[in-house]
Amino acid sequence: MKDLYIYNTLSRSKERFEPLAPPHVGLYVCGPTVYGYPHLGHARPAVTFDILLRYLRERGYKVRYVRNITDVGHLENDADEGEDKIARKAALEQLEPMEVAQYYTNSYHHAMERLNVLPPSIEPRASGHIIEQIELIKQILAAGYAYESNGSVYFDVGKYDAAHHYGRLSGRSLEDMRANTRALDGQSDKRGAFDFALWKKAATGHIMRWPSPWGDGFPGWHLECSAMSAKYLGERFDIHGGGLDLLFPHHECEIAQSTATCGHDGAHYWMHNNMITINGQKMGKSLGNFITLDELFTGSHPLLAQAYSPMTVRFFILQAHYRSTLDFSNEALQAAEKGLSRLMAAVTAIDKIVPSDAATPIGAGKLTERFYTAMNDDLNTPVAIAVLFDLVRTINQLAEGQLFISPDELDELRRAAHRMVFDILGLRSEEIVSDSGLVAPLVGMLLEMRTEAKARKDWAASDSIRDRLAALGITIKDTKDGAEWSL
Repeated sequence: MKDLYIYNTLSRSKERFEPLAPPHVGLYVCGPTVYGYPHLGHARPAVTFDILLRYLRERGYKVRYVRNITDVGHLENDADEGEDKIARKAALEQLEPMEVAQYYTNSYHHAMERLNVLPPSIEPRASGHIIEQIELIKQILAAGYAYESNGSVYFDVGKYDAAHHYGRLSGRSLEDMRANTRALDGQSDKRGAFDFALWKKAATGHIMRWPSPWGDGFPGWHLECSAMSAKYLGERFDIHGGGLDLLFPHHECEIAQSTATCGHDGAHYWMHNNMITINGQKMGKSLGNFITLDELFTGSHPLLAQAYSPMTVRFFILQAHYRSTLDFSNEALQAAEKGLSRLMAAVTAIDKIVPSDAATPIGAGKLTERFYTAMNDDLNTPVAIAVLFDLVRTINQLAEGQLFISPDELDELRRAAHRMVFDILGLRSEEIVSDSGLVAPLVGMLLEMRTEAKARKDWAASDSIRDRLAALGITIKDTKDGAEWSL
C-alpha cells in the first residue's frame, strides 16, 4: 500500500505519515464540552476523525484513540472570564453539575452511535483528572513559566514567547496580537493580556471546586488536554486532532504547556477539520440557525424541509474534504440523500449479479487502487466517493447484463465494495431489520394513529409521526385510500 500523507497544521504542508513507534499510533482528539445537546458542530470532527481512525486501522496500525470529555473548566469565553458553562447550566436547571454532564454525555454518545462513529479506546473526563492537572501546574511553575495571583495560577505567555514562539501553530505573532489588543485596566489578576488560567480560584458559591496548593478552585480549560494526552499517550504522541475553532487559543496553549514542561510539542502531527456553515452563515443561536443533531434526524427545526437520516448526514460530511468549509442546506442534503441511496442500492445489487465463465476483466482492482490513492492523499473522501460512483456504474452494468464478470472477480468486487463503503467510510444500511416480523404491524399501528390524528385535525401529531418514521428510514406516502409505507 502506498504512503499516507496528511496535512500537518504545524508545518502547513502535507507530510508522509510516519508513526513514532509503528505499528502503534497514538491519536488524541478534543471531544465535546457537555453542557448542551449535540449539534452539527459536533458531527464534523467526530466523522472526520472516525475516518482517520478507520483508515489507520485499515492500513494495519494499532491505534490508541483518546477522545476527552470537557465537564469542568470551560468558561464563557476564552479570556478566562464568566461562569463555568456546566456549572451555569446546573444552576439554571437546579441539578448537580455532574448530572448535567452525564445527561449530555449520554446524548452525545447516542448521536455518535447513530452516525456510526466508533467509540474511542479511552474517553477521559477533565473532572476525573484533577490530580494530574495539579501536578502539571506544579511542573510549569517549577519551569518558571507560570505565576500565582490571588489564589489563581496563570501561564506567563510573555516569558514563554521570549524563549520559544507562542503562535507557531496558528501563525500568529504575540507582538502583533498585543498591538491590536487594549491594555489591561489594572483590575485583572493577570500580568499580561494573553496569559491564560491554569487554575482558577473558586468564588463563593462556585459549585465545581477542588482543593489545591493554591486554595479551592478548578482547572483552566486548556490544561486538561495536555494532562490527559500525556497520561494516556505519553509526552510525545503521533496525532492531535480537533476542529479549526480550537486551533487558537486552545491548541496553541496546549503546545505552550507541553513545551514548558517537556521542551517539545506533545503531538507530532496536528490535524484540524474546517468549520460548518448553514446556508452560508456561521451557525449560532442568535441567528436562529443552530440545529441539533436530533432536530436534523427528525426534521423538527424550522430551517429543515424534511428529516435527514444519520447516514445521509455522514455521507454529506464526507462529500467535502475535511479541511474545506462545509455548508449545510436542504438542497445539498437532499442531493446527498439521493447519492447515498444510489450507492447503497448498488452495493446491495452485487449479491444479485450472476457470474459468467466467459467474462472480460472489468478492472475492479484498478478501481480499488484509485480509492486508496485518494484516501492516501490526506483522506480525500470527495475523490474516493467519486471513485465509488464509477464502481456504481460498473455494478449497474453488470446487473443489467451489459457486462460480464468471472466468479473470482465478483468475489473480489464484493469484498472491495464492502471494505470501502462499510469499513473505511463507515456507511451502513439504515433499513429496519426484524426477524420477528413485528415491523409491519408496528408501522401499521402508527399509521392508524396518524389517520386518527388527521381526522381530529391534529396536524402536529400527524406530522410528528410521519417525521419520526422518516428518521428511522420509513417513507410514508399519502394516497386517496389512506397511506403507504416503504423502507
